[in-house]
Amino acid sequence: MNILLKIAGFTTLVIMASCNKYKAAGFTVDKPESVVIQEDLDAYPALKTYINHTAQPGFKLGVAGSLSDYLTKGVMYRLANKNFEEFAVGYEMKHGAVVQANGTLALDNVKNFLSATSQAGMSVYGHTLVWHANNNATYLKGLLSPMIVTTPAFNNDLPIAGLQNKTFTGWNLANAGAGITIADGEGMGTGNKAIKLISTAGSAAATDLQLISPSIAINKTHKYEVVMYIRSDVAGEGRISFEGLNNNTPPIDYTKSGTATATFTTGISWKEIRFQLTDFAADNIKLHFDLGYKPGVTYTIDVNTLFVYDTQGSPLVTNLVSNGDFESGSAWSGWGNNSVRGITAAGMGVNNTGKALYVTNPSKTTNYWDVQTSYAFAAPLKSGETYNLSFWVKGTAAGIIRPELQSANYSSNGFGQVPVTTSWTLISINTTATTADRIRLIVSYGEFAGTVYIDDVVLKSASATGGTTITVDKTPAEKALIVTNAMDKWISGMLGASKSYVKAWDVVNEPMDDAKPYELKTGVGQSNLAADIFHWQDYLGKDYAVTALKMARQYGNPGDLHFINDYNLEYNLDKCRGLIAYINYVESKGAKVDGIGTQMHISISADKTKIAESFKLLAATGKLIKISELDIGVGVKTTDATTEHYKAQADMYKYVIDKYFELIPVKQRYGITIWSPLDSPVSSYWRAGEPIGLWTEAYVRKLAYEAVAKALEANAK
Repeated sequence: MNILLKIAGFTTLVIMASCNKYKAAGFTVDKPESVVIQEDLDAYPALKTYINHTAQPGFKLGVAGSLSDYLTKGVMYRLANKNFEEFAVGYEMKHGAVVQANGTLALDNVKNFLSATSQAGMSVYGHTLVWHANNNATYLKGLLSPMIVTTPAFNNDLPIAGLQNKTFTGWNLANAGAGITIADGEGMGTGNKAIKLISTAGSAAATDLQLISPSIAINKTHKYEVVMYIRSDVAGEGRISFEGLNNNTPPIDYTKSGTATATFTTGISWKEIRFQLTDFAADNIKLHFDLGYKPGVTYTIDVNTLFVYDTQGSPLVTNLVSNGDFESGSAWSGWGNNSVRGITAAGMGVNNTGKALYVTNPSKTTNYWDVQTSYAFAAPLKSGETYNLSFWVKGTAAGIIRPELQSANYSSNGFGQVPVTTSWTLISINTTATTADRIRLIVSYGEFAGTVYIDDVVLKSASATGGTTITVDKTPAEKALIVTNAMDKWISGMLGASKSYVKAWDVVNEPMDDAKPYELKTGVGQSNLAADIFHWQDYLGKDYAVTALKMARQYGNPGDLHFINDYNLEYNLDKCRGLIAYINYVESKGAKVDGIGTQMHISISADKTKIAESFKLLAATGKLIKISELDIGVGVKTTDATTEHYKAQADMYKYVIDKYFELIPVKQRYGITIWSPLDSPVSSYWRAGEPIGLWTEAYVRKLAYEAVAKALEANAK
């Protein structure tokens, strides 16, 4: 009974206590100042809402970022769409990101991005078409590398003695046109002869200019190959017809393109014509060089490399590596470090023709032999014989590979270290087989990180002779044409994929030199250039921007806006003046520049007087003016930044925007792009670890956000 009473009493106390009302304490606590400030910052509307497009009809508030970040539709996607009207891709729409090793354009990501921005109502600013950086420079330089020609290691069945001694003995000048002669020193290489054939002003038919070879005895059951190197002073056209075939004017795949055609074309660069014959109707054939299709063309055919040979005849040199050109069959076997190997697409071999072997090693390894390829010989090598190994090699980076002749027990005779560069290089090295059981060619890649390309591998006895190699450098005129064509392919491809969405482009980026601000940048005389650097202007001259702008106008939309963009215009006023002078020159050559981009990667210590003066200079051009890549550093890393740094940063953001609206007339205001909306991470390639953004790395608004909002509110209303 006592226990029950105690329980009842306790319950009563609990009930009574629960009925008492809460009484607030008799004091208050102020919010920390930092919380108040952040709440005020967070209360500002989205930045783009401050823009009155009736008063500012052409103005766009832009942001730069990663294509991939936008496509993932994460926080950056939402931040960009909420606050900005236009998106500029930092890298993924540039030459280096799109142009592949074989020159093709990988545009699927670009197309997906443009579709996503369109669906979100976000416009896109194209950045950038022609720049000296962020190129696939390895591909571009490969186009300009010397042409390497190796004559067949077989007897030449075509009599060329009458060409070499200039008598034309055995040759028939069936229709000499405006002249057929032998020219000294105009063949490939140094001092070699060439056949020079000139069509008349009225030339129109194939046989209006014709040279016929001597009779060539053949084995009707064998396969023969015809090889010729030809060029012309202007665009030309020709064919090779025959006597002694069942069809003497067959369509031919002259250049191994995979398609047979009635004729081939020629230009200022040497072109290889190479094809095979089997359709013999007689025991003798003749070749007809028919070059009369076009008037007023001068053709040049190299004499020493003009060949007809029996592919089933006895070779002068036996290559112990079958399919050393990798045009058929599979890649060599290999292993180690998750490496991969295979045969490239056509056009990625030496001279940008044919195929090559590639080996990709993701990282260097402890031992050079940890990553290898292996080629097994048809029979063991001879003990005591010296062997010559020659091949072409290049890589995506510099490094070392090591070839060796190996036995089943892994003993070997090495060829030593082979340096690999980013340009095709011919390697010729010897080693002696010291035993009779060397059964395979091993190449080790453990000292190389990246992709190695290997082509035209020949392993032969060092005492064998045959197959002469000729190196043919390209002339400045050839290089200019090649670079122009590469630019055309790039611009036409990119604009073809993007012009339905992108209506404004940085067509030319950063043309002016820093030390000589009235001159163009150049790579001439510079060493240790980064792998992505390719100065288009070094090959096309001062008119490179003229060419780029005209191509952009040709392949884009008629009303597209084309900009030339550069940096430090507010830091070096002479550079600003130099850029304006260059734009005047470009327009004097018939190209149109709609606007000028001033990047403005600046800091809180930037000279405000110079900033204002640069805006005045730019406004005086009458062009559209865009602050194209605005970000502002505080002079220290994020870890060391103070409240005073951030206040100064906010003041500078506001000053720049205020002055832009004050000094750039409304009709010339294209807009302002914030290049780095977030503070830059330590791992970033751009201003690493600097607090340059309007938001922190954690997407928290900064005082700079407030400054930009107030500047837009005051000026863009």
